[in-house]
Amino acid sequence: MIWSKEETLSRQEMEALQLERLQETVRRVYEKVPYYRNKMDEAGVKPDDVKTLADLQKLPFTTKQDMRDSYPFGLFAVEKEKLVRIHASSGTTGKPTVVGYTEEDLHTWTDCVSRIACMGGASEKDVAQICFGYGMFTGALGLHYGLEHIGATIIPSSTGNSQKQIMYMQDFGTTLLVATPSYALRLAEVAQEMGVDPAKDLSVKIALVGSELLTDAMREEMHAVWGQDIKITSNYGMSELMGPGVSGECLEHCGMHINEDYFIPEIIDSVTGEVLPAGERGELVITCIKKEGLPLIRYRTKDITRLFYEPCACGRTTCRMENLTGRSDDMLKIRGVNVFPSQIEEVILSVKELGPHYEIVVTREGYSDMLTVRVELNKSTDSFAELQRIEKTTAGKLKGMLGLDAKVQLESPSSLQRFEGKAKRVKDLRKQQ
Repeated sequence: MIWSKEETLSRQEMEALQLERLQETVRRVYEKVPYYRNKMDEAGVKPDDVKTLADLQKLPFTTKQDMRDSYPFGLFAVEKEKLVRIHASSGTTGKPTVVGYTEEDLHTWTDCVSRIACMGGASEKDVAQICFGYGMFTGALGLHYGLEHIGATIIPSSTGNSQKQIMYMQDFGTTLLVATPSYALRLAEVAQEMGVDPAKDLSVKIALVGSELLTDAMREEMHAVWGQDIKITSNYGMSELMGPGVSGECLEHCGMHINEDYFIPEIIDSVTGEVLPAGERGELVITCIKKEGLPLIRYRTKDITRLFYEPCACGRTTCRMENLTGRSDDMLKIRGVNVFPSQIEEVILSVKELGPHYEIVVTREGYSDMLTVRVELNKSTDSFAELQRIEKTTAGKLKGMLGLDAKVQLESPSSLQRFEGKAKRVKDLRKQQ
C-alpha cells in the first residue's frame, strides 16, 4: 500500500515542490536563527541566492558540533513556547543534541513514519510490538505514532525482560515487530531457550528494523530463525533530522525510499565536501524543508550510502538510498586500511559454524595496530581440530575481505554481551595504550 500521493510525484513535480519549500526554509532560518544567519553571512550567501535546487550547494553544512555549540535551543526557529515535545541524544560523547517539535512537526513525523510502515507491509490489521526504549530516544515514539496512525494495535513493550516480550507475542498475537536487528535475533534466541519456535509458534510476519545497520547477511540470519516468509525491511532516521521516517525500504528491497517532499538528500565526499553524482558512494547530507522547530540545513549525517533516482517497481518514484555501508566516524583505520564493522559482520555470517554475536577489538602492540574479532560458535565442540579449522576459515575470509590479517577468537555460545538497544560492537583500545 502506498500511503501518500507525494510518494508517486514525477521528478519535475517533486523538484518544484522541493525548491518552493527550500526557499521558504532558507528565508526563515536566516531571519529567525542567528547561528544560521552568521554562517550564511560568512559564506557570502543570502536567501535570494537560492534560485534553483543546485544552489543548495552554496549553503554551509551543519554538523553535530554546531548543535552542541548552540545547546540547547540555539538552532531552533520557533520560540520555546511553541514546542510541544523535546527529545535529546544520550550525550555520551559530549553535550546532548536537543531536538524539538511543534504540533505541525509531530503531524509531519507521524505521516513520514506511516509511509515507511506501509512500505514494509504494515496495515491496520497488525498488532505491533515496539521493542525500542521509550524516553528521550526518538525511535519508540516515532514508530508508535506512525503505526497507530495507520490503525495498527500498539504494544509499547519497550526493551528488556525478553521472556516477557515472548509472552506478549504469544498472548497478544503480535504480527509486527519493531526492534534493532540485533535485538530481533536476541528475542528469537530467548524464544528458542523457552521452547518456542519463532517461525512456527509465533505470529510475527513483519519486522520493521532500524537504529542499526541491516546487512544482507543479517537479514538472512533473521529469516533463518523467524521464518522465510517474514517481511523484513530497514528504515532510517536520526533524532537531529526528525527521528525514524526519513526513509524506508519497500518490499522490493532495492534501497530505502526517501520522503523527498520533506528531506532533500545529497552525497558528498567526506574529505573535500564536494557533491558527488547520483550513484556515487559517499556521506549522506540531508536538508529538512518542512520542519518548523528545527529545520536543519545540509546536515552531515556521517552515514555512508549512495542515491538512486530510477522509479521503483513498487510504484514509488521517490529517490532511494542504498542500505548503509557504515558511518564515516565508525570506520576504523588499521595499518593504513579502512575497515567498516559491516564488512566483518558479512564474513562472520557467511561461516555457518558461527553465530551472529561478535565483538571487534583494536589494540596496539609496539607501533602496529592489531585487530581481534571475538565471535561466538553456534554450538560448542571439544574438537581442537574443528576449532582450528573454523578459526582458519574465518581468518582467511577476513583477510580476503579486508586485505589485512585479523586474529579470530572463538567464544562459547551465549558468552558475549547481548544488547537490547543499539549494539556496541567495537572496542578501540589504542588510545588507552
